[in-house]
Amino acid sequence: MVILVIGAGSVGRRHADNLSALGQTVELIPWRSYDRAALETRNDVKGLVIATATQVRLELVTLCAAKGWPFYVEKPLHWTAKGVAEIYDAAGDLAKRSMLGFMARYHPVVQALAADDLSDVYGFSFEIGHDVRQWRQNWSFPDSYAAKPEGGGVLLDLCHELDLAKALFPDLAVQSVASVGHTDFDGVDFASRIALTDGAGRTGTVAMDYLSPVSLRRSELSGVRGLRKLDMLAAEITRDDGHGPQTENFEFDRNDMFRAITRDWLALIADEDAALTPLAPRVSDMRSSSDLIADAWGKRVFTGAAEMTF
Repeated sequence: MVILVIGAGSVGRRHADNLSALGQTVELIPWRSYDRAALETRNDVKGLVIATATQVRLELVTLCAAKGWPFYVEKPLHWTAKGVAEIYDAAGDLAKRSMLGFMARYHPVVQALAADDLSDVYGFSFEIGHDVRQWRQNWSFPDSYAAKPEGGGVLLDLCHELDLAKALFPDLAVQSVASVGHTDFDGVDFASRIALTDGAGRTGTVAMDYLSPVSLRRSELSGVRGLRKLDMLAAEITRDDGHGPQTENFEFDRNDMFRAITRDWLALIADEDAALTPLAPRVSDMRSSSDLIADAWGKRVFTGAAEMTF
């Protein structure tokens, strides 16, 4: 039996390589070669990875539902609440055996933090940024999915931190979103800052940008029992309860997250009731996170324009 990977860009190729390394037979299909009628005749498929632009994912979910193929779909699921609802309606019970690609939940810093008692936290900030022109070799932002006003922009592209905030504090809701655009890309946010609150009185922000000349990925959680500072690039947590900072370091390779989430998905393909990693983003468990991301995208208010040349 084979696993299909639809989308042959850098993300799709990474999925194909990781699946092969985990002993799977893989067929990589570029989106431009997608032929639904041909795929509907296949009886040798056990799962499908959706590594396409966000704008075409509903079509592939409907195919998987029709064939009963568990799917792994890249994040975000959609940029509108209506689009999220359509995908969940199409997936039905198949969502229980499918995975949404929030692999940052498998980062050792996140796993360690999730094991902490966070009930004392009253404030938080999550931030991720990187110069979009330096992202990938032989990749052009203006020609990519990210430059499209519908389904593009940094809030959707770098929504991992928003999902992490929701995973740690499930009751969060969006209060406001301030965004910076670009004069050459109407409706596309190059920086966004999201204000969130929850019923327990927590307040915080999640910020993401395409602009930072230095790659960064850091967070702070303020609690009455202490301060926690996270650096996901350095793979470390620093805790300070008022008696001096203590830093915990973790071994980390970025591809380990891809391998870990893929192992969980393969386990779900084999058994819907398989034991998974804590915080595993099974699609059936990710509706509230997907709705939060769509709500944030819809609440963007553009307050200026970035100076960046392409």
